[in-house]
Amino acid sequence: MTGYKQLGLVNTRAMFKKAMAGKYAIPAYNFNNMEQLQAIIQGCINSRSPVILQVSKGARKYANQILLQYMAQGAMEMIKASGVPVPVALHLDHGDSYELCVSCIESGFSSVMIDGSAHPYEKNVELTKKVVEFAHRHDVTVEGELGVLAGMEDEVHAETSHYTNPDDVEDFVKKTGVDSLAISIGTSHGAFKFKIKPGEPMPTLRFDILEEVERRIPGFPIVLHGASSVVKEYVDMINRYGGKMEGAVGIPEEQLRKAARSAVCKINIDSDGRLVITAIIRKVFAEDPKGFDPRNYLGPAREELMKLIERKNKDVLGSAGNI
Repeated sequence: MTGYKQLGLVNTRAMFKKAMAGKYAIPAYNFNNMEQLQAIIQGCINSRSPVILQVSKGARKYANQILLQYMAQGAMEMIKASGVPVPVALHLDHGDSYELCVSCIESGFSSVMIDGSAHPYEKNVELTKKVVEFAHRHDVTVEGELGVLAGMEDEVHAETSHYTNPDDVEDFVKKTGVDSLAISIGTSHGAFKFKIKPGEPMPTLRFDILEEVERRIPGFPIVLHGASSVVKEYVDMINRYGGKMEGAVGIPEEQLRKAARSAVCKINIDSDGRLVITAIIRKVFAEDPKGFDPRNYLGPAREELMKLIERKNKDVLGSAGNI
């Protein structure tokens, strides 16, 4: 077994405590390859922000779990060389089984999510508690989920959302022992988060549910999934250079900033990273159709993603300057 402390990582406990006190949210950025990881790490060094590196089941398979461990270790060496002490957690996003969570913990993850939200309530409690008992023996933090987000991202797929029932949260936290809780208040997975007609206002997140959850479990860390803003600049760029993403919309940044000032201390961002990478690669291919050096399209994509991360940390999540 490789413990996360051997890799220089931290769990999320101290991160969340500091974030809640400071009224900001820790960015949780998903990555699949080296360029995304480089952009996340450098962006957080530049903005002096703590960060959670998120890996889905599919991303772990894509990157190879052995190589992934050394990528995380390399990221920590990159931070050390910068002289900026950025705290980093390596987190399993949407773990769907006890066995997967155990495997991740044994290969250096410092935090895992067990998503039992598709199960009946009692089964969700049972599965989550089992993961918590194993994880806490290794000082690894665990995120659970109540409620279901609509949309599709990697292995996670749901046609409709089911808002979190505040009546369940106190019982769930008490019975499972989880360290944080993902709730459903209107965010969704993927780049097409809402279906709105031209001229219609953007739907508002259910802050009433969030406030009631806060009242039921005061001081407890809350997580928002599916919280990409689907930045229009990059959607437009994708469409301009041959893509077909008309109607892609995300969560307004001002709503995310409001959430980050509450008990929401972790905000997940995946689609925005994918959109930036895709937009820049499409642009480079269109402008240089003879080019074939991966560095000439992955490099600019990496730089643009780094800029986006710096801006989100500063203007949206409020995590910049909080190492």
